[in-house]
Amino acid sequence: MNNPQNTPKGMLQVLFVAAEADPLIKVGGLGDVAGSLPLALRALDPEQTGGPLLDVRVVIPYHSSISIAPDECKLAATFLVPKPGGPVEARAFLIERNGVPIYLIAGEPFEGEMPVYSMNTPADGEKFTFFSLAVLELARALNWQPDVLHANDWHTAPSVYALHLLHQQDDPFFANTHSIISVHNLPFMGGGIDPALRDYGLPPSEDPDLPGWARYFPLPMALATADYIVTVSPTYAKEILTPAFGCGLEHFLQQRADKVFGILNGLDHDHWNPQTDPALVQQYSVETLEKREANKLALLKEFDLEPDPEPPLLILISRMDQQKGVDIAVDALRQITDLPWKAILLGTGDPYLEDEIRRLEADFPGRVRAAIRFDTRLSQRMYAGGDALIMPSRYEPCGLAQMIAMRYGCVPIARSVGGLTDTILDDPDASQSTGFLFSEAAPAALAQTLRRALDEYQHHPANWQARKSQGMRQNFSWEKSAIEYAKLYQSWKNEP
Repeated sequence: MNNPQNTPKGMLQVLFVAAEADPLIKVGGLGDVAGSLPLALRALDPEQTGGPLLDVRVVIPYHSSISIAPDECKLAATFLVPKPGGPVEARAFLIERNGVPIYLIAGEPFEGEMPVYSMNTPADGEKFTFFSLAVLELARALNWQPDVLHANDWHTAPSVYALHLLHQQDDPFFANTHSIISVHNLPFMGGGIDPALRDYGLPPSEDPDLPGWARYFPLPMALATADYIVTVSPTYAKEILTPAFGCGLEHFLQQRADKVFGILNGLDHDHWNPQTDPALVQQYSVETLEKREANKLALLKEFDLEPDPEPPLLILISRMDQQKGVDIAVDALRQITDLPWKAILLGTGDPYLEDEIRRLEADFPGRVRAAIRFDTRLSQRMYAGGDALIMPSRYEPCGLAQMIAMRYGCVPIARSVGGLTDTILDDPDASQSTGFLFSEAAPAALAQTLRRALDEYQHHPANWQARKSQGMRQNFSWEKSAIEYAKLYQSWKNEP
């Protein structure tokens, strides 16, 4: 392993902080981002960005569920995290993945078996506040002064706020460190962890523009003090400035609108690739789409559905959550039972929504299957075998399912919100389209759009084929997003 303690002269130093990062630990979409974006950033050429090379270091907690061979990592530093009641010892272990240095923070708050995220607010507050402060002390212990601190969501937001307090104290080590907070899901603000913030000496925000309640929540505290706020799609950046999506912070965010940017999440094209995916019965490409049908037939057989490729196969792959509009999908399917279709619905979450899907299967046993579980390999087979993906989200900061679906030739049928608006093209000219969009978060609106899509599938197959092929040719690679982030990292240097 190369020693990354020192950065070659002229490189921009970025401390990328997250609660999870694939392949070490992944719970949700943040794990994909933290696993892929730093790699893409380090691979950029200065000619692509007009700036220096980037030395990006990732820091995540050493969760108990992370399994690493002893010879894979080494102790990089031992240091103390300040706390008014007495400092807490922290240890940082260094591991390298695909050329990216990753530091794992360990300490008393992370000892014992516990999930990455839990319903235990005091425990999560303690461990993520400790971690956020440990990130800054790690940089100090390594004598590695970051030009940019890039934090993600409320779990690492205290690091941005703590950096702001250090600036107020004229701390020379961080004098030139700027900060970015990425918002992956605004409603999750870290409410209820203010006792942990106080225990670690972080007072409530005094920003008069923040609503009173928000001054005790870590994400709003970071939103008020970060140099830049980034959402994971351009449309979501606009949406959070409105009452419908701003979660009570819209007026505050409107005042910081010039610091709010939207950069679309990327997709790992190497991993999500129907030409090489080992989970598929038959691999294929946009040039060999006729081979794709074998995956549909295999999927129908796997779920004991009539192996007839003619009726369209609709799929839903989602966390069972109100945000994802699963109830909208179930009700809409009930409204179009006069049309020929079959459906497979995969996911787990809200017990009520799980039961609604089971009821749908019970009512239509010849055409609906419910897979109430988390199953990545099954999702891959569904993307490759399904004709259309239903994605009726009430809000969607970015979304990856629609990008994966398009890459696999599965046409998305989605609500026009957030990243779905930014990634799916629905034009009267099918050759310029990649999917179908609808506006209202209502079963009738989805049902109407499903009818439009199924009509094209049945009566205008050439148009459907064009839409499918156009989707497979879209470029959602991380390189495009990385270039935008790199330019943002550099932009503060041009400010007066």
